[in-house]
Amino acid sequence: MLLRPFLNDAGSCASYLFGCTSGGKLAVVDPHVDFVKGYLDAAAAIGSPIVAVFETHVQADHVSGLPALVERSGATAYLPAGAGVAFEHVALEDGDVIELGNTLVTALGTPGHAPAHHAYAVADRRRGSEEPWLVFSGDSLLIGDVGRPDLHVTGDARGQAMLLHKSLRRLLELPGHIVLLPSHYGGSVCGRGLSGNPFSSIGFERAHNPMLALDDPGTFADALLAEMPPRPVHQEQIVAANRSGKAPVAA
Repeated sequence: MLLRPFLNDAGSCASYLFGCTSGGKLAVVDPHVDFVKGYLDAAAAIGSPIVAVFETHVQADHVSGLPALVERSGATAYLPAGAGVAFEHVALEDGDVIELGNTLVTALGTPGHAPAHHAYAVADRRRGSEEPWLVFSGDSLLIGDVGRPDLHVTGDARGQAMLLHKSLRRLLELPGHIVLLPSHYGGSVCGRGLSGNPFSSIGFERAHNPMLALDDPGTFADALLAEMPPRPVHQEQIVAANRSGKAPVAA
């Protein structure tokens, strides 16, 4: 299985090109509009097409590259059911599995940062098992922190925080060796104490992420909502652009 990270330091956004080269089926998760050409060039150099584009949720801090990437590659767009977008896509339910040759992508419902949010657990049959070896966690579980709950709701951030607590418990049920690949790292406004290291593991975060030590949902929500950083610049326009599949906001 191929895995290539794309890191955009301007907004501390991470996206990933991955998939099965033997089966000729690649995918991108949480594509950034600035990297559309980069994904396509990398896929062309590898010699396998991009056939799927996954969003963990509707992004609020940057314009998504999904519409442009789908248009240029002919790939299928996949988003969580209930994402509320206005363009053609496949709405994934919790537990749905997408096969990309030997690569298996399982949607895990992880609401809290956004009401419609998925993590994607990825397995590789060529490793001799269909058990996942990595998880794209989006903005749910981050490195050294967790996603903020206030960007996608009005007036019910505490309720979202409680949902996120439950979602994180689900991710922590995964084996400790599983590689954790979130969509943001240090410098992003989607968290407060994010590490500058963009990659981790479930086991490392279980042992060292202070937010995961808060077992009580209420205590967790109180801590998460304290001293929230400013919202992303142009948040409303960005969300509108990403829901419509158009990009009127400058990248």
